[in-house]
Amino acid sequence: MASSNFVDYVKIHCQSGHGGPGSAHLRREKYVPKGGPDGGDGGRGGHVILKANAQMWTLLHLKYTKHVSAGDGERGSKQCSSGAGGKDIVLEVPLGTVAKNADTGEVLFELTEDGQKQVLMQGGMGGLGNFHFRSPTNQTPRYAQPGMPGQEGWILLELKVLADVGLVGFPNAGKSTLLSKLSAAKPEIADYPFTTLVPNLGIVSYRDYQSFVMADIPGIIEGAAEGKGLGLRFLRHIERNSMLLFMVPADAESIAAQYRVLLAELEKYNPELLDKRRVLAISKSDLLDAELERMLERDLPQGLPHVFISSFSQKGLVELKDIIWRQLER
Repeated sequence: MASSNFVDYVKIHCQSGHGGPGSAHLRREKYVPKGGPDGGDGGRGGHVILKANAQMWTLLHLKYTKHVSAGDGERGSKQCSSGAGGKDIVLEVPLGTVAKNADTGEVLFELTEDGQKQVLMQGGMGGLGNFHFRSPTNQTPRYAQPGMPGQEGWILLELKVLADVGLVGFPNAGKSTLLSKLSAAKPEIADYPFTTLVPNLGIVSYRDYQSFVMADIPGIIEGAAEGKGLGLRFLRHIERNSMLLFMVPADAESIAAQYRVLLAELEKYNPELLDKRRVLAISKSDLLDAELERMLERDLPQGLPHVFISSFSQKGLVELKDIIWRQLER
């Protein structure tokens, strides 16, 4: 997932189509000089629609699309013929896309299933033709309804990555390295903070041809919920994960303290994140012997499933996948 191609936030102006006006036509034929009203209805204005596409993973295609306009409905005509409806505009977006009102921040809807459609801006209704207004006392109405105007406004589209497992940890905790070892994903890896600037997804194979999706989220630092570091930009991706895999390196001053800081940042951002299942992986454990592991375990949070791993030596990776699978199956 190249950073230049990953776009998870766009703002676009949407305009649905206006409804077509009804017709006020009066039937006039040879030998039928007073045929009465036969004006048809106007066509519906086009909708602006969002459609979820499981084959997409970025909003890049909408990055430079600032204005979207659907077609207007056509005018009704004689012989009670309705006008054609305006052309709908269908914008395809990745799964996990959330649509918000740009002015109020109100969440309008979210798309989480492949092929799911939601109307973003409703097209205006077409006006009724004069045929609808005939009556015993008004047999030749010479008026019809105008079409209803369409809707318009600025919309925010935010992408929240959908994955079974989200990797949570400080920069340089080894998240990207782990993802590269467990899956075919090739995230950028280097020995400096914030190597990962966009979420990376990988499919992890498990026993009996089963698999699960793991997401490497850019590193969190203390104060991320207030916007420090990469801040709120990527914390939202954690909301979509079924469970959270916390990663703390074995050489940390206090594994429990780092875990508590990460947990506190998630709680500040969204307390509901604490309801997700959690597993703790102590990374970079290839230099630890059994005695050191027992010493470190005394400092670990009680009741939290944990495993000592090393992506370099492959230590504990099979056990880690077993623990993750059990948590996902619960």
